[in-house]
Amino acid sequence: MKVFILASASASLVNFRSQLILDFIAHGYEVHVSAPKLSKDHETSEWLCARKVVRHDAPFSRTGLNPVKDAIALLKLKKLIAGIKPDIFLGYTIKPVIWGGLAARMSGVPTRVALITGLGYAFTGEASGKRKLIQRVVRSLYKQSLKGMHQIFFQNPDDKYDFERLGILPSHVPIDIVNGSGVNTGQYSVTPLPAEPIKFLLIARLLGDKGIREYAMAAHEIKKAVPDAEFHLVGGLDPNPNGLKETEVEEWVKQGHIIWHGLQSDVRPFITNCHIYVLPSYREGTPRTVLEAMSMGRPIITTDAPGCRETVVTDYNGYLVPVQNIERLVEAMMTFINEPSQISVMGENSRKLAESKYDVHKVNEFMLSVILDH
Repeated sequence: MKVFILASASASLVNFRSQLILDFIAHGYEVHVSAPKLSKDHETSEWLCARKVVRHDAPFSRTGLNPVKDAIALLKLKKLIAGIKPDIFLGYTIKPVIWGGLAARMSGVPTRVALITGLGYAFTGEASGKRKLIQRVVRSLYKQSLKGMHQIFFQNPDDKYDFERLGILPSHVPIDIVNGSGVNTGQYSVTPLPAEPIKFLLIARLLGDKGIREYAMAAHEIKKAVPDAEFHLVGGLDPNPNGLKETEVEEWVKQGHIIWHGLQSDVRPFITNCHIYVLPSYREGTPRTVLEAMSMGRPIITTDAPGCRETVVTDYNGYLVPVQNIERLVEAMMTFINEPSQISVMGENSRKLAESKYDVHKVNEFMLSVILDH
């Protein structure tokens, strides 16, 4: 028995799907994985190789929409999948679901599964010009791909609702909602809070839709009153059209608003060194970094937006703020500065939620029971 897992970013195979890969292996499957430039990602390749996972470079780039290149990628994916002859196809994120799903259908894969981990650039923000065109094309392609699936998973109910509202979901395909990608609560264990001053942390690819500008502006406002408060940012630049320019981030650093650590392979030391985790994102599937911070015992400030709102019980493990509302974001941050005793209490509650709702073993057990039942 074989399973073929297709991703758009090689590192995500270990960062987000490592336990799922191990679970497939435990069920006796020969696991094949593919992502763009996977062979050049030595750290990921080593982890996969050590577990005898078969690796393939995916014939597409993670970002961009080029009809000719994407048509060629589809044909190459069909050839790759037909050569592997997997019993199960699983694609997650936009291009793997669309092009991988179509290729898997053309290749006659018996069980085809789509995992919608978030809607991203093609769905978020005000649509005009190029972005509006991309939205139309992506929605049409999603519709074509999903009607050839045997199972669709969403990571939050809002994404499912939006797909239904837009007429993208086929009526004949079973749909389930899972609690994100889950988090390994053993690997992301509780760590003591650091010494003062109060430290905030945001981990994300440097995209506007992640609320990074709002985070920086809130930091600027708070440091006027609380100059020793620290605002840490972990994440690398991204070629996405919504990506921030390096000069913009460097200007925040120069002004003393933000401490930028760049892209990091292990975020645990940075979560350990913070008091409060902040993600002012406009929309998510279910944000993995929030789950990691919850698992490590940190309170959360995030937005009342799809994917994000499910992770916070207000006044229990953190606060929800409106999207793009800097004033409310400042208020939530200042609440912890003014009432520091709440940090440990809400952090403990975050851990309880991570264990009860988001443990990766529980998430994967449900997904596998559904997939293997097809």
